[in-house]
Amino acid sequence: MPDFPTHTKVAKTARRNGRLGAGERFVPEETPVAFSYAGSTHAVMMATPADLEDFAIGFSLTEGIITDPAEIETIEALAEDKGIDLQIRLADAQNDALTARRRHMAGPVGCGLCGIESIEQAVRVTPSVRSSPLTLCEDEIVEAIQLLNGQQPLHMVTRAVHGAGFYVPGQGLVAVREDVGRHNALDKLVGAARRAGHAGATGAVVVTSRVSVEMVQKTAIIGSPFIIAISAPTALAIRTAEDAGMTLIALVRGEDFEIFTGAERIVPGTVRRLGNG
Repeated sequence: MPDFPTHTKVAKTARRNGRLGAGERFVPEETPVAFSYAGSTHAVMMATPADLEDFAIGFSLTEGIITDPAEIETIEALAEDKGIDLQIRLADAQNDALTARRRHMAGPVGCGLCGIESIEQAVRVTPSVRSSPLTLCEDEIVEAIQLLNGQQPLHMVTRAVHGAGFYVPGQGLVAVREDVGRHNALDKLVGAARRAGHAGATGAVVVTSRVSVEMVQKTAIIGSPFIIAISAPTALAIRTAEDAGMTLIALVRGEDFEIFTGAERIVPGTVRRLGNG
């Protein structure tokens, strides 16, 4: 898959110590990325043009187009004049199901809520993760955010992108992805984690953004019972997490954080390491 620039250097005028002066800084690229199945565009996202194979797989999973990456036969990234077209070829059964779904779509789709036709679908039933036995201790919650803060190279350069990571007790962060869009970062993470063989139920989703209902839904779809965030959740995200039996932790600042749902999954103890239980 071809490489595309993720950031560029631009000129700026900055006020420092009471004076204006010329300078430069790096800013992230923001590119239209189309998801096309069987040659027909399903959705277009404004995204960072990196980790596109992960993006295609994660988007297809969290939007319910596939249930397993093996249901995708090929992915090709085509550079267009003003964006990138991800041509995704599905197995016959999945392609037939998507074709039938399109026949019932009422109109164009939009970023974050793709391929839906009604208010009911926008607030779709979220899979339950209530039966998951996964627990975390307080120190692991703090560690998850600390590790994510240190594993975002594009953010370190631009200070303008979101990060999403998958934290497994005893292993730390096993995957991290970045994007100008928080949903995109999570979709890329989903694709990366599944490609690496990590089951969602084995770890926690960790994000640098606020927690919206879509973030909770995507987390539940992959089977993770935890979402941990630096910023605050919305009211609907809290209600959705509660209904799904998910533990929602937000506003992690240093060693402080707030638990909004599923506090029973937080247990005493210290950070686990492989070989130490």
